[in-house]
Amino acid sequence: MSFLEKISTVHLDVLKEVGNIGAGNAATALSTLLNKKIDMRVPKVRVVSFDEMMEMAGGPENIVASVFLRIEGDAPGSMFFVLSLEQASTFIKQMTGDSQFSFEKLPYDEIAMSALQELGNILSGSYLSSLSDFTKLDLYPSVPALSIDMVGAIISYGLIELSQVSDFAIVIDTALDDDDYNGPKSVKGHFFLLPDPDSFEIIFRALGVTENE
Repeated sequence: MSFLEKISTVHLDVLKEVGNIGAGNAATALSTLLNKKIDMRVPKVRVVSFDEMMEMAGGPENIVASVFLRIEGDAPGSMFFVLSLEQASTFIKQMTGDSQFSFEKLPYDEIAMSALQELGNILSGSYLSSLSDFTKLDLYPSVPALSIDMVGAIISYGLIELSQVSDFAIVIDTALDDDDYNGPKSVKGHFFLLPDPDSFEIIFRALGVTENE
């Protein structure tokens, strides 16, 4: 039995709790930034293959907004926060108050792109801090990079950063609710954690999974 096959729903529940703590911290930061109440939820956490990950984001040729960063420290890896353009546009309108913003108009507004990068920054930092606190591992992020591109190109760029190609990613679904907003009820995105090959085992061991279980 492979190491990943030993990961149970209990272990995924622990990761979901890590995600919920991170989401709570991110919601607090966003509430302060936007000066209004923001709620965030983590409906589901999964471990999926890279192919499944791309399909979840709409397929390799689907154009999305993504914030990418590298994780350094005890368990190196890569992180992506991926939003559909529709969801990214919804958030930008909420954050900037620009109801006319559209990804159909080039060049993209710098303030809008800064808002999107800040969202990814806050989310990534909050989730990484939560994971670090839970696992007692020393984890810290690189400077985030914002991309508007096809899913395949974005994920491939991230994988180039890996010294070896791993096979799996941890997916933390994210839902951001704004009670004051008149548009869609929530902004939904996928938070992908791609540990380097050795790091997958380090993270799950720290969460209580051992090879001997």
